[in-house]
Amino acid sequence: MIFRLFRGSANRRTVERLHGDIVAAVRQPAFFVDYAVADTFDGRFELLALLSTLVVRRLARLPAPGPDIAQELTDKVFQSLDDDLREMGVGDLAVPKRIKKLAAALLGRRKAYDEALESSDPAALVEALARNVHANGLAPDDPRTPRLGRYVRAAENALSVTSLEILINGPTPFPAAADIA
Repeated sequence: MIFRLFRGSANRRTVERLHGDIVAAVRQPAFFVDYAVADTFDGRFELLALLSTLVVRRLARLPAPGPDIAQELTDKVFQSLDDDLREMGVGDLAVPKRIKKLAAALLGRRKAYDEALESSDPAALVEALARNVHANGLAPDDPRTPRLGRYVRAAENALSVTSLEILINGPTPFPAAADIA
């Protein structure tokens, strides 16, 4: 694994930019003010899991090098989480355990969001968001949870028509959270 960190990648610049676009989207104040996402490490992690899932889904469905970029982006998300934990002062011995838990959570969220987005039941996405992003007790019928669902659908729709060239060169077409009613 350590050798992967030093391996050159033709996609490195693209992965860095995509990760930066996802992080910028996660940091939109409207998520924390209008959507009731907790402004904590956990709340930001949930948004990171959600938005990175949408980008990885799109990349995985595109021709090469899309799937490779999707995997490298996933690796970058984990590396960034590792860096964040270390910056927060989590001890070197505890970081791998925390990363393992976060990895399981992220992959579980991706599975839940994939299933919800593929479901013919429109409530499935809202339920997944209530269970994960709004795990602070916000009910699925609270208007902020369906609003987040509308944001996810808008982002998914924007990404679904985005070419590999645009994903490689940017910017990633995330809607403005404040613009979704």
